[in-house]
Amino acid sequence: MFRAKYLSKATCLLPTRSAFTSGFVNGPPQRRCPSISSKKFYCSKDEIKKVSSDTLRLKDCKPVDINPSEPKKRIPSIQECRNDLGGLSQPDGSSDGNNRNEKGRSKIIIGLIVAAVAAGALYFVVLGRDKVQEPAAKQKKSKSVKKAIIEVRDPKESKDIPKAVPYLLIGGGTASFTAFRAIKSSEPTAKVLMISNESFYPYMRPPLSKEIWFNEDEGSVKNLMFRQWNGSERSLFYEPEDFYTNCKDLMQSENGGVAVARGWTVTRIDVMEKVAYLDDGTAIQYDKCLIATGATPRLPPVFRVAVTDENLKDRVKLFRNIHDFQDAHEAFEKAKSIAIVGGGFLGSELACAFGRKDKRKAKEIYQIFRESGNMGKILPEYLSVWTTEKVRAEGVNVIPSTEIVGIRDVNGAVQLTLNSGKTITIDFVLVSCGVEPNTELAEMSDLEVDPELGGYLVNTELQARTDVYAAGDCACFYDPKLGRRRIEHHDHSVVSGRLAGENMAGARKPYHHQSMFWSDLGPDVGYEAIGVVDSSLPTVGVFAKATEGDTPRAVVTESNEGDRSKTENLPQECEKFLSDEEKEKLKETQKSLAPKKNEGEDFGKGVVFYLRDDVVVGIVLWNVFNRMSIARQVLKDQRKYDDLNEVAKLFNIHENENNPD
Repeated sequence: MFRAKYLSKATCLLPTRSAFTSGFVNGPPQRRCPSISSKKFYCSKDEIKKVSSDTLRLKDCKPVDINPSEPKKRIPSIQECRNDLGGLSQPDGSSDGNNRNEKGRSKIIIGLIVAAVAAGALYFVVLGRDKVQEPAAKQKKSKSVKKAIIEVRDPKESKDIPKAVPYLLIGGGTASFTAFRAIKSSEPTAKVLMISNESFYPYMRPPLSKEIWFNEDEGSVKNLMFRQWNGSERSLFYEPEDFYTNCKDLMQSENGGVAVARGWTVTRIDVMEKVAYLDDGTAIQYDKCLIATGATPRLPPVFRVAVTDENLKDRVKLFRNIHDFQDAHEAFEKAKSIAIVGGGFLGSELACAFGRKDKRKAKEIYQIFRESGNMGKILPEYLSVWTTEKVRAEGVNVIPSTEIVGIRDVNGAVQLTLNSGKTITIDFVLVSCGVEPNTELAEMSDLEVDPELGGYLVNTELQARTDVYAAGDCACFYDPKLGRRRIEHHDHSVVSGRLAGENMAGARKPYHHQSMFWSDLGPDVGYEAIGVVDSSLPTVGVFAKATEGDTPRAVVTESNEGDRSKTENLPQECEKFLSDEEKEKLKETQKSLAPKKNEGEDFGKGVVFYLRDDVVVGIVLWNVFNRMSIARQVLKDQRKYDDLNEVAKLFNIHENENNPD
């Protein structure tokens, strides 16, 4: 039996002058240090004034003369130029002579053009054929990693899309699909139109970075089938194609249904007139509308510059949808070296998947991130470091506490320059540095976006405006327990989409659900989490020795369900404010506070509690499954516990131990 208790009070040792995390000597600061990836800050000892570049609009900017002392020179109009030219003196000589000279010059020019064309044709036919074909072959080789994406637009013309519908769903992901199911449950003959900018019908995203990479049947992978951890096979899509109604037939269907207009985009909503406009200007009248546009991967500045290079743009990859998976899968098969940038859920899952898929260990696989360990923004440091060792055990060269400061093409390969001065040469790089909510509709549609968290501002009923709702990644909602939040996980998309659909059909339910998320580093290590899980908060961890039943594979084998949302019954950026001495002191203190392990024992399974003012606000269940209902109850109680070891007993983490304490 192995137990460990950890309380992260390391931040208490820092002086109060630092703009750091909770845990100050004189109490927590009023504001957390925000992410430096998408904001600009001007900080002092007394205040942190934040200016968000996301909220700056072009119309707010006024032109400024950066050279006021220098008089502006007016560019003359073309008419003025003609008048000036007309006043020039004519050259000497008769007009006949000029005409003869012009005719002679014309003949010479024509002769030269004919000769040049003839020479070019001869060069192409006789000498240049091989040389012309050679760059084409090179170009084909460089493009072979990334096939041209064939976007499907169905129906092909907007005239086949209904012009008035009772329910309009903007977005074709999980939130929209669960909203449709909720609407149909409340109103069996409901007619629902879904507008999706993707080419595919609604599908699950989580397997794209997890199970599908472990499927050894390449035919199944091409058909977008994946094997759950228990070995059973299922499709990535929620429903087969024949489940959906044709757009032309939707309004005539007696039993209603859902039609999906694929490859189309809504560009504007007139919320007063209840009209949505497509990218070709087509107007669609609605009674109720849901915005579930999801999010887009964030590309750091150094990579935004890199993708402007023709030689690099196809070798810098993002990962979000089916096209991205297909592109990355094909590139992985052909590559000898790969780098994954990012140490969060997605980056760590893909690193493990790549390492496990490379059975012969013939590829160089790197994972590079700014934090000190995998998922360092979520897990306490001791658990993050332990997780990093698990990722390394899969054959991944993990490079923590590192940033990419340069990227260039070197003989058809990608060379990454690290902030340490070292360089890494790879075949392609996959960037996984978070996402930004898709809120392009906001400004044109008079919808409000949260300036801090991003996403459409909605009330507890997920309503943005009258008869307009938002759900999923793009919604910023009010949590009565934890304040305003925006969540980017599958379970939140499922539950918020369902609630929005119910409210669209007439219910008036508030959103009180505490959504969970899960992450699997292969079939043997995984965790589920709920609430505010932030490594900057104080934590208490209680651990036990794991058994064969404490793995993602075991829980899926028992439940036959890979979607675990269905099986229920100091930020790192702030280290810039620390001196080198303070950083070293913090590191040593964290080591001293980490749980001590006996020989042969590790963090096999356990519960980690995240505290704010001594109240539990978040919980991670490490290799502990089907206990999320208990975690929800603990968060709901909002109590201060004297001994969290006693609370941990509720999760039965010691039930399989031979010698319980």
